Amino acid sequence: MQPQSSRFRAVLTGATVLTLAAALAACGSADGGNAGKSGDAAKGGTASAAAGGSSSSSAPGSPAAGSSSSTTAPATTAPATTAPTTTAPPAPSAPSGKVLMPTGPQAAFTKARDTAAGQITMTTLTGPKSGVTGKVWVWLPPEYNDPKYAKTGFPVLTLYAGGQSAGYNTWTDNQLPIQEVDADLAKQGKAHPFIMIMPVQNLDSNEAKALECADIPGQPKMGTWMAEDIPDFVRANFRTVKGRDGWGLMGASTGAFCSAKLALQHPDKFKAAVPIDGYFNPDSPLWKGYDGERQANSPDLLVAQGKADVRMLATAGGANAYEMKLVKAWAAKAAPPLTVEYWEQPGGKHLTSDFKKMIPDTLQWLSKNLAGPQSD
Repeated sequence: MQPQSSRFRAVLTGATVLTLAAALAACGSADGGNAGKSGDAAKGGTASAAAGGSSSSSAPGSPAAGSSSSTTAPATTAPATTAPTTTAPPAPSAPSGKVLMPTGPQAAFTKARDTAAGQITMTTLTGPKSGVTGKVWVWLPPEYNDPKYAKTGFPVLTLYAGGQSAGYNTWTDNQLPIQEVDADLAKQGKAHPFIMIMPVQNLDSNEAKALECADIPGQPKMGTWMAEDIPDFVRANFRTVKGRDGWGLMGASTGAFCSAKLALQHPDKFKAAVPIDGYFNPDSPLWKGYDGERQANSPDLLVAQGKADVRMLATAGGANAYEMKLVKAWAAKAAPPLTVEYWEQPGGKHLTSDFKKMIPDTLQWLSKNLAGPQSD
């Protein structure tokens, strides 16, 4: 295990506090995913091997016709081939009913990787609201292209990586097989079949240029890209659930910061979030001279404002006393209508292999707190 990153900093409402007493059933990967913000497994190395070559394919959806108790515990990628740049259209107006059909225009996707549960594809999105251009990976559950579900809208889970996540997203890596796990749990009726959206979070691998999923003055508007352009892109291309009830966020380490921050800032867009082993105090050097703006993007402050009707599951590794103290203290600040459940992974460390163990239970928690597939 590598030393704890300097980016992993200190930072319950009517919060529910749950500490797991039982060991996890799932097995972790043998790799030693790195510790702290700067050290998730995919900062180049193992992640970059996963999403290698690719043949072109049409948009993922085009072929279709058409907390937990104390007995279980919850649960990052590589550059793909170059894809045409896609511009997301404005958000569609919401028709009556439960399902939003894709508005188009359809994006151009390339295959990034095959999984046992279907392809992960990639496109490059230029956001009209933010002006940011970045890679976005997509996985559609097997049900999506089943003719029986041709007029069904699916819930959306956006996954944020650990580390700098510039040019990769670790949730597309086989070290974190969330797609296969979701497909299996959906067959068992234990989890929703989610559309999974996996964007990059930074445009530079240098941590001194970390954008922290925010609109830092003078920098690319990554917060707008995440909260506005990506949801618009998803609605343009895929059948989704109307309203925020089918929209969730999850991320590990640095990705935990993003999932917590964006959910707290945009409760009209997202209903639930799972920050896994996160930090909550923005500390990018790019905030220098803009402390007011930095505080407005601080989950450490947003959690106590009582403005977000959002459900969260905040996890910490039981082997990391610093992390447990940090996450538990943050959860304790939560003010209604926000609810934060604290979940401690017995013996858990700040490693990709331990994040992997939490996948089944985090998917089940999200499925209990988000709407499933909807049909009119």
